[in-house]
Amino acid sequence: MTRSPRFSVPPSLADLDEMARAALASLPAELATHCTDLVVQIEEFPDPEVQEAMGLESPFDLLGLYHGVSLDQKSLGDLPLGPDMVFLYRSPLLDYWIETGEDLGRLLRHVLIHEIGHHFGFSDEEMATIEARA
Repeated sequence: MTRSPRFSVPPSLADLDEMARAALASLPAELATHCTDLVVQIEEFPDPEVQEAMGLESPFDLLGLYHGVSLDQKSLGDLPLGPDMVFLYRSPLLDYWIETGEDLGRLLRHVLIHEIGHHFGFSDEEMATIEARA
């Protein structure tokens, strides 16, 4: 389990990027083999287009987002439109971390795995069921 280091100042984009890479490297091999081309990007907030498309009341309402074509929808004949990406949003993650007191490394890993679930084609409801069983 990835645990976050202690921070005397709020973690930077680079700090979260390092934590996300460690979390990605800690995935079980059976998942990791399907994530080799997945790009993980740390952003401060979701961009205005994402906020509008998702109907967010606040940019703090979204911790992460998968952007791409899920593996269950891909076809060998499809032309790639760009890399599959997971966005993790620094300010919302830090806000949630401070509000809940949850370990930041655990939180970041949880959000990353949730978004990777979308990469595999799972819905939010399916992932909630899987998490409830775990």
